[in-house]
Amino acid sequence: MTDFETRARDAKKASYAMAVLPTEVKDQALLKIADALNANKDAIFAANEIDLKNAKETNLPMPLQKRLLFDDHKLADVTSGLKSLTKLDDPVGKVLLKTELDDDLVMTRVSCPIGVLGIIFESRPDALVQIASLALKSGNSCCLKGGSEAVNSNRVLFEIIEKASVEAGLPKGWITLMETRNDVAEMLLLDKYIDLIIPRGSNSFVQYIMQHSSIPVMGHADGVCHLYIHEKADRDMALKLAVDSKTQYVAVCNACETILVDESIAKDFLPQLAEVLREKNVVLHGCDKTKAILPDVLPVEEWHHEYLDYEVSLKVVSGIDEAIDHINTNGSGHTESIVTTDKEAAEAFQNRVDSGNVFWNCSTRFSDGLRYGFGAEVGISTSKLHARGPVGLEGLVTYKYKICGNGNLVADYASGNRTFTHKHII
Repeated sequence: MTDFETRARDAKKASYAMAVLPTEVKDQALLKIADALNANKDAIFAANEIDLKNAKETNLPMPLQKRLLFDDHKLADVTSGLKSLTKLDDPVGKVLLKTELDDDLVMTRVSCPIGVLGIIFESRPDALVQIASLALKSGNSCCLKGGSEAVNSNRVLFEIIEKASVEAGLPKGWITLMETRNDVAEMLLLDKYIDLIIPRGSNSFVQYIMQHSSIPVMGHADGVCHLYIHEKADRDMALKLAVDSKTQYVAVCNACETILVDESIAKDFLPQLAEVLREKNVVLHGCDKTKAILPDVLPVEEWHHEYLDYEVSLKVVSGIDEAIDHINTNGSGHTESIVTTDKEAAEAFQNRVDSGNVFWNCSTRFSDGLRYGFGAEVGISTSKLHARGPVGLEGLVTYKYKICGNGNLVADYASGNRTFTHKHII
């Protein structure tokens, strides 16, 4: 048995203990982790400095370098997130359904942890803390693999979290860190121990994981997000939302990558849009109709493209039907927003667009577990089964059915001696 298989086996064993941990133990562990992170911040920052130095020396793309940074601000964010999780209801043990099958036979559907999560995420050390904390609160064990660029930061954060959580009463082995591609390749084959894989990355990466494992995968593909400026949009609002959606933080999956503008307002609106975006140093790409109004924009090489940088694609559309068709054809099912004063148009957009997050008159950047009140997120799922959109605590539990009887026999019902009542209780 290899080293990682041993750790995966231990995580599975620990998951049985995690599933029945009292809420108080889990919450105290989260608080203890927050205290430990603050107490060891010098070690965390020192490790992060090494990663940042290596990233610069290897010319890591600037958006990835920005994600890599773990400073006082990021530390404050993750410790605040840990504390906020303690204020949320425990997602485990909730009665979701209760039905009387017969006078002395009651069925209950109860939420329970998934088991062992294998989570692969990008070069964000803060993501390790967020993901581990969500796994903890939802009663799951986890095997974590961060980007190789953050290897030193992730190692220190993992060691702090593991030590603090075990001291708080969690079973040893509930969390483990993968550091090599071999670990990931091995994990994909360990369906005996791993219950769910959550990959965060490009669409091609998620597809690769799905094709090379029989373990269920909760796909978080790329974020090709759209902002649609309807003909009845409030122009000032549209400009502000475009700037926020694109530039508030460019290196994230919910940043806007394509802005669609109705043809009826394009001639007047596009120059205004170009001005405010260029003030933020955004490079503009555009379709032929856009280029007829803004001759100096660059061409669009591919509409399904995630820039994760100060670049955006602009497209002129004939109306809401073309906008919706473009999004459903070229988007990634992540986040889309319409800007309009027309309630009927907004409702049509929100109902017909096939994405996990569909907004009206607000920035695409709102699609986030913390902003949704989920405490944080392990990722944003663009699949449709089990969980969709920001995946917080509720997305990390499944359910089981419990039936309590009194010596009940199926033969009695099959013969007609007894009949089901099927009374809904909850």
